[in-house]
Amino acid sequence: MSYLLNLAKRTFLREGRNSFGKLFPTPLHQSSKLWAFGSPFSLMRRVYSTTPVDPEKEKKIKEKLSKIRNIGISAHIDSGKTTLTERILFYTGRIAEIHEVRGKDGVGAKMDSMELEREKGITIKSAATHVTWNKHTINIIDTPGHVDFTVEVERALRVLDGAVLVLCGVSGIQSQTFTVDRQMKRYKIPRLVFINKLDRIGADPWKGIQGLRNKLGLPAYAVQIPIGVESRHSGVIDLIHRQAISFYGSHGEEEVRDVIPETMVDLVEEKRTELLHRLADIDDSIAEKVLVDEEPTIDEMKAAIRRATLNQKLVPVFMGSAFKNKGVQPLLDGVLDYLPDPTEVENIGFKKVPGEDREEQVIIPCDPTKPLLGFAFKLEEHPFGQLTYMRIYQGAVKKGNFIYNANTGEKLKVNRLVQMHAEDMEDIRKADAGDICCIFGIECSSGDTFTDGDTQTKLTQMYIPPPVLSLAITTKQRDTTNKFTKALRRFQREDPTFKVGQDPDTSETIISGMGELHLEIYVERLKREFGIQCKVGKPLVAYK
Repeated sequence: MSYLLNLAKRTFLREGRNSFGKLFPTPLHQSSKLWAFGSPFSLMRRVYSTTPVDPEKEKKIKEKLSKIRNIGISAHIDSGKTTLTERILFYTGRIAEIHEVRGKDGVGAKMDSMELEREKGITIKSAATHVTWNKHTINIIDTPGHVDFTVEVERALRVLDGAVLVLCGVSGIQSQTFTVDRQMKRYKIPRLVFINKLDRIGADPWKGIQGLRNKLGLPAYAVQIPIGVESRHSGVIDLIHRQAISFYGSHGEEEVRDVIPETMVDLVEEKRTELLHRLADIDDSIAEKVLVDEEPTIDEMKAAIRRATLNQKLVPVFMGSAFKNKGVQPLLDGVLDYLPDPTEVENIGFKKVPGEDREEQVIIPCDPTKPLLGFAFKLEEHPFGQLTYMRIYQGAVKKGNFIYNANTGEKLKVNRLVQMHAEDMEDIRKADAGDICCIFGIECSSGDTFTDGDTQTKLTQMYIPPPVLSLAITTKQRDTTNKFTKALRRFQREDPTFKVGQDPDTSETIISGMGELHLEIYVERLKREFGIQCKVGKPLVAYK
């Protein structure tokens, strides 16, 4: 054993000089940057480890990963995203009571934890939670619908595997729907659509589906049809199983399946045939059945829908009314049936080519036994330090371990590891590949890659849109200048679309963001969180 260790050390020192000499001219034992890419002992483990892969362990890992879904809920403002998330939390047992976004009880929806969110009745920042449904874990990020907070949607979709696009059953495709659609296409996110608010006057789900096809160019096909609309909306019909689903109980928690009403049989067969023909066009196994006039089984149809959804050749459309507690449980079933687990998504990274000044693209496997690769996608400042939201793509992170920032080479200790449930923190000991977690107390920037020192791979960055509106801002009290500067610096760290600068001609402090509401929220946060009264106006023009 000692002979092998000595041989490994000599080999490392020899190869280290050849491979890293140009990058790190300082002696190997003095180079702190080298350790960020792999200590001698980690390299020895990687090169000389002869431990065989345990098939039983590998099977358990795959089974565990197959029961994870990472999804986002996105839509145009006021389409019912947060109301839908509230019902999901209730039906999965995460909350004991349902509270509305504009609730009269003063509590408000669980995912809208900011006081400003509850006052205005809108989602301002994305919020994460995790639920269990049919022995599967679903990590959910509820995102804002207002265009001013679009970066919250952007960074959520960057780290998620699937999404639910919510449409208003009355308004259909709206302005922010186009933006969310572009974001989902940018990151190649498979999605389901939930047409909400079918209890409202003027609701028309078929207008929504036509909008998805004609305006967004999506292959959207109904897997459900509503039982009545407006005041007559009482449930949905499952086209796959040919069953009517009704919801009973004080909050629709009792899901009852029954035969289809006779008056709807023709419409059910029409829409089911339309779905079947689409599947036959894109899936050979279904096409073979259709060509010989043989009807596919339920399992065959569901498997074909899943394959088509993952390949983005089909967008299954679900229907209901979250506010009236209808259609939410079947949507959760659809998330498990049709959206990908972490192993079914291709994640891209970039690795430095040894001896060359370039990087090559590599595929990141979702494997908890490989070296750690985590991506910091969102930052929040708390009284006790920075909270860093992180998606684990590969390997695992453990409380008490050291991790390395691949962008800066800095070595950091994981003092506290948590999972978020809106604003509540739940301490955990370990987060594996496929998980979304938060680390307390580490300093980093949004978009940084974290490793355990055993890899040189970095993950791809997210798209950050440029600011579109600027305002001049000053404090009303001179004694708050230092606090004012600190607060603006904190907001910049949290939000990459919020910029602060100084006009060289007028010496004014200029804040820039995604819109009037975006900047208004930060001015209000200065007042509430820091006690700073500010004066805001148009930037002055320096005449010469």
